[in-house]
Amino acid sequence: MASAFLQSFDDVSAVLGGRPGKTSVPIHVVPKDQAKKWLASQNAVVKGWAKSIGFEPRYAKALLMPKRDGGLAGVLFVQPESASPFEWARLPGELPKGRYHLAGTFDAEHAEAAALGWALALYRFDRYKRKPIAPSKKLAWPEGADQGRVKRLVEATYLVRDLVNLPANDLGPGELETAAVSVAGAHGAAVRVVRGDELLSENYPAIHAVGRASSRAPRLIDLTWGDPKHPKVTLVGKGVCFDSGGLDLKPASNMLLMKKDMGGAAHVIALAHAVMDAKLPVRLRVLVAAVENSVSGDAFRPMDVLSSRKGLTIEVGNTDAEGRLILCDALADACDDHPDLLVDFATLTGAARVALGTELPALFCNDDTLAQQILDAGTEARDPLWRLPLWRDYDRFLDSKTADVSNTGSSGFGGAITAALFLQRFVSGGTPWAHIDLMAWNNDSRAGRPKGGEAMALRAFYRLLETRYGG
Repeated sequence: MASAFLQSFDDVSAVLGGRPGKTSVPIHVVPKDQAKKWLASQNAVVKGWAKSIGFEPRYAKALLMPKRDGGLAGVLFVQPESASPFEWARLPGELPKGRYHLAGTFDAEHAEAAALGWALALYRFDRYKRKPIAPSKKLAWPEGADQGRVKRLVEATYLVRDLVNLPANDLGPGELETAAVSVAGAHGAAVRVVRGDELLSENYPAIHAVGRASSRAPRLIDLTWGDPKHPKVTLVGKGVCFDSGGLDLKPASNMLLMKKDMGGAAHVIALAHAVMDAKLPVRLRVLVAAVENSVSGDAFRPMDVLSSRKGLTIEVGNTDAEGRLILCDALADACDDHPDLLVDFATLTGAARVALGTELPALFCNDDTLAQQILDAGTEARDPLWRLPLWRDYDRFLDSKTADVSNTGSSGFGGAITAALFLQRFVSGGTPWAHIDLMAWNNDSRAGRPKGGEAMALRAFYRLLETRYGG
């Protein structure tokens, strides 16, 4: 299904699948309070080995159990305290190469977490390595796991990671379009793309202004799928494939991660795959504003006044606050369609990272009931978010003497809030809307979360849509 530059998308079956067999090693999953009793029932070789290495049962701790000839008889794995896939993701790192299956009894929630955690732990991004390493560990499907749900969530996560990890020389607006078209084609979705100067004639002037300086044409990617009679769900993604900062040029050190500035677009394309694969009863629309924020003689400038699709004029306080400029046209377009639910994903502000750190996405929402549903879904999916306020008093910071609104505002504080308030001006009042400001990147490696591109709040929103629309 995937394009050549999305190879990991098709790698799920290499690490997860099939049934237990005679050659697969059993992993005995035992609750912590039963682990010592379980060990005491094993043969002398296993008991002696556990004693000699000082094994003490702890949550998500593994013990390799030897045969008399030195081979691997099995594995004791102390069941994690929670059904977090990242707790289960500790398991593959404790094991040698081979085929495995889970033994023991546990509920469906843990079974799905085990399968998901296993696959997330074995993700790799090595396409630029001279000698890529083939997967060497595979887990049979745990009994009780919903294989379809796990597979689509793993595929969606791999897809986000691949897209974000790709360097900007191999992933520009055109390649991002190819990725969206590839996903759409697998599910029979329609795609319409508005490119280059067509953005002006089709009334997307802010997207055009941000992307016009690059030799790689800016574009709006518009994917639609599902029965028009079903509730309308629209996802909007920020697709800045590289952000130099424009004429307000970033320092070199601040450009090092700017290939990930299309992380919001990666999330909505991947979430769309999961929704379509599950055949959720929704009318899905995905809007991706794809640009490169470059420097040239045609670049937009500080203090320029830009037009927008909604008709509001925007004074440019800083060309490095470009993400909200491309999102505003896409959000206005989305609202023209009167969706039942509108969600945008964006790597929008450093201020959100200062407030919440790099691992906890910020949620802004104009509907308290919807916001609580999102937070609950994040808790259930072990994929949390934290709500920040759309604090109306800060709206005054966006005032401009020259235009209807400034893209940066007059205050250096509350930057994530003022960015969200800017976006809210382009959302029609009655549209239920959520804005996710996220990092889309792991700064270090932990079990199931390798350093590099990362899906954040993806499982939360899939859970929300499953619950809300009866999938």
